This record gives sequence, structure tokens and C-alpha cells, in this order.
Amino acid sequence: MLIVRLAKVAMTAALAAFAFIVTYDNIVDYGTNYEFVKHVLSMDTTFPGNRLMGRAVTDPRLWTLAYAAIIAAEGVVFLLLLMAAVAMLRAVAAPAARFQRAKVWLVAGVAAGFMVWFFGFMVVAGEYFAMWQSRTWNGQEPAFRFYMTLLAVLIFVNQKDDELA
Repeated sequence: MLIVRLAKVAMTAALAAFAFIVTYDNIVDYGTNYEFVKHVLSMDTTFPGNRLMGRAVTDPRLWTLAYAAIIAAEGVVFLLLLMAAVAMLRAVAAPAARFQRAKVWLVAGVAAGFMVWFFGFMVVAGEYFAMWQSRTWNGQEPAFRFYMTLLAVLIFVNQKDDELA
């Protein structure tokens, strides 16, 4: 059904819009989330005396590098998801096999987003830098919402499409 394909395109475009706004906000309001990265990497709001403090990164050059990598990765997520939405829209009335092939960009975009928000925020920041210990600088809950939304859209969009009537 055409409506199902259009829904898949719209949901993919919505993910792209989200990734764009996140990237844009981190560039325009650089200082706000730079503080987040600084505190997470320096581990200065984790539990006092925890035995993981040897992992702390206190060099501002490394904070800047890490934040730039995060922004760049979010930008890549946006571009991949935008490419997915455009490719799927261009193939929306095409045979099912062509529409299915257009979804490859969605898989790439979701995989990149999963690496940013699950691996980056949950594994690296959350566990390695013990972000979970911070009451102030803990981004695990928002990251969870982001990567779960990505995965939910991936599951829906990746469902096989029949030929249009």
C-alpha cells in the first residue's frame, strides 16, 4: 500500500530532522553541551573516591576533540537519514524491490545513530566514564529514547513491502 510506504518515508524524514536539529543545536549552542562533555570526561561529578577516576580525561584539547567527533557523527547520522528519506521518496511508487533497496541508507543511518547514542553515550560515557553516577551530567535517559526510537523506526521501515496495486 502506498500509504505504508509514505509513512516509512515520513518516519525516516522525521529521524533525519531530529539528527539535523541535534547537530545544529550543538554547533549554534556549542558551550552548553561542551560543558556536558567536559564534565563527563573529567568525571568530576561522579561518586567521590570511586576507583574509576584513573579514566578521567582532564585535557581541554581532548574535550574539544571528543565534542567535535560527537557533532561530526551526529551530522553523519543526519546525512545518511536524509539520503534514506530522499531515496525512498524517489522510489515510493516503484516496484517493491527498488523501494526495498532504497532502505539501505536508513539501515546505515540508524546504525550510525546507534553507535552515537548507544555506544557513545551508554557504553563510553555511561559506563567507561561512569556518567551514570552523575546527578547533573547524565545523558543516559535521553540517549535511550533516541536509540530506541531509531530502532523502532528501523523495524517498521525494514518490513517487506508488497507491490503496489
